[in-house]
Amino acid sequence: MRTQVAIIGAGPAGLLLSHLLARRGIESIVIENRSRAYVEARLRAGVLEQGTVDLLDEIGLGKRLHVDGQRHDGIHLQWPGTRHRIDFPELCGRSVWVYGQTEVVKDLIQAAVDTGQPVHFEVSDAQIHYVDGDSPSVTFTDAAGEPQRIDCDVIAGCDGFHGISRPQVAATGQQVFQREYPFSWLGILAAVPPSTDELIYAWHPNGFAMHSMRSPEISRLYLQVTPTDTIENWSDDRIWSELSTRMELDGWHLADGPVLEKGITPMRSFVSAPMRRGRLFLAGDTAHIVPPTGAKGLNLAVADVAVLDRALGDLLNRGDSSLADAYSETALRRVWRSTHFSWWMTSMLHRAGDEFDDQLQLSQLRYVASSPAAAASLAENYTGLPLDR
Repeated sequence: MRTQVAIIGAGPAGLLLSHLLARRGIESIVIENRSRAYVEARLRAGVLEQGTVDLLDEIGLGKRLHVDGQRHDGIHLQWPGTRHRIDFPELCGRSVWVYGQTEVVKDLIQAAVDTGQPVHFEVSDAQIHYVDGDSPSVTFTDAAGEPQRIDCDVIAGCDGFHGISRPQVAATGQQVFQREYPFSWLGILAAVPPSTDELIYAWHPNGFAMHSMRSPEISRLYLQVTPTDTIENWSDDRIWSELSTRMELDGWHLADGPVLEKGITPMRSFVSAPMRRGRLFLAGDTAHIVPPTGAKGLNLAVADVAVLDRALGDLLNRGDSSLADAYSETALRRVWRSTHFSWWMTSMLHRAGDEFDDQLQLSQLRYVASSPAAAASLAENYTGLPLDR
């Protein structure tokens, strides 16, 4: 096969990149080692920044989002006895939408099918070749067991932390920055309508708790647990009891219901630099991971792709490599801003120290609640800075 851009990974980054490039008349082929059914069922969080929603609207993929998604104009910060609302439109003129990453991927895949964009699922033995020259290629075995090769001009590595793309850059002296947090999230999906109309981020002496939602009928909730904890230690009754304790507020009741699924996720920050080697460009979780507290993971992938789309447009349509050469530096500025915000939200809300640290966290929460400038900074970062396009 011959194409201009070979894209590895059919997650949000890879699929969105293929659509953006097509608008520029640039051909691409996407390959994915999982099945379409698996990719469309893979559950991830889904708080979309204003810029992400605007971009999906721009390319004609926002229709279902506006029907099934939920616009949120704020969040609640809570600590014992207090719940304070951060009003996004008032503070920064933007909002966010709750719309699961699973749904975004479904929309992107359906659009690829509708437009005839090549996406090969269930490939195996994928390998990257000759990225340091002008004629890179990707080889793989397709779903029918046949060997295949894609000759291309550029490879986009959108296949996540454990994919084949990141090691190609790491082999040339990639610098890695990472932090392991001393806690994990126990998350549940529950068949119960949300108990509030906006997300709640709660600090409590027992640990952090969060109330979110997937739809008007499905709630998503989280508890801070230790990294060594196991899901077997947490019965449904214990989970609901602890959620109620940590989110208790006079005059407000947390509704419970059947738990549809539950799991424990470790918390960490990871950034690798550069995000390029020769004709191989990295995007999304392939190059960076943030703790979910700041709702930045999917949005960072979209931001990477928005920058990469323009860079590859100039490179492949006009022979101008200036934006491609600046891609890593440009993308990493936003990556580090979002990494800092995610670290700040995580550090403010998760109990990890002694009573001295507790008082520092409570002081920070009170400051954000009382200072318009501090609240505006949170709102501006949470709803997302403008995309570098």
